[in-house]
Amino acid sequence: MPHFILTLTCQDRPGIIHAVAGALLDVSANVLEQAQFTDQDSGLFAMRTRFEAPGEDAASVRTVIAERTARFVPTVDVRLEQSRRRVLVMVSKYDHCLVDLLYRYGNGELPVEIPLVVSNHEDCRGVAERHGIPFVVLPVTPETRSAQELELLALVEEHAIDVIVLARYMQVLSDEICSRLPGRIINIHHSFLPGFKGARPYHQAHARGVKLIGATAHFVTAALDEGPIIEQGVQRVDHAATPDDLAEIGRDVERLVLARAVRLFAEDRIVLDGKRTIVFG
Repeated sequence: MPHFILTLTCQDRPGIIHAVAGALLDVSANVLEQAQFTDQDSGLFAMRTRFEAPGEDAASVRTVIAERTARFVPTVDVRLEQSRRRVLVMVSKYDHCLVDLLYRYGNGELPVEIPLVVSNHEDCRGVAERHGIPFVVLPVTPETRSAQELELLALVEEHAIDVIVLARYMQVLSDEICSRLPGRIINIHHSFLPGFKGARPYHQAHARGVKLIGATAHFVTAALDEGPIIEQGVQRVDHAATPDDLAEIGRDVERLVLARAVRLFAEDRIVLDGKRTIVFG
């Protein structure tokens, strides 16, 4: 039978799981995977259920679940698992994260569709085209930023994009585009946030004699590098590491952390909870 993924969030109250279980019985579903969490601070209840059921009409299944749980005023989403999330990857000149994502995508390790790569430079065209993915250049200057972002939004609409992934895209997105796509832009930051913000982070880290360096994947918000954190990774280093050594190690961590974050999004395992995220493993 087809597999579906259900995500549900609402304020925690008794009876939510009972109502969902009843709805799943109504559609002859068999639960394959189940995770839930209640945030004691915010009172938010989050649930992710992977199940199999006859037919392939996700909208009908969602309607049944929404009706059964209506008294909890939930946010409910039901997706046919084989209907993959569509990703628009953005990159500038550093290609290591792009290369890794496309390698995993080509091998079937990332359950997504990547219909195009967008850049503000030509440098990574060959990487995308080797994988048969269209490469779109949208140059940006302070004077053209607004027009460029309108073109970007048009591409998001045209290609039915679920999430934008900034694979070392070295431009700050405007407040407007961040507010238009909340929870739909993932960035990889070359640091274990919070810390070492701004230019030459590895030189800052070297000057402070750090023993751990890392990378952080987070959702993009209007507050620079302050969005909800999805995934992080670290690597131990010692006093002998030069700034170039740190940068090389950092690139490896960035690749792994970003790939994990994209996979988590692709499998509907991330739930926004204010400034934080709930991530179901």
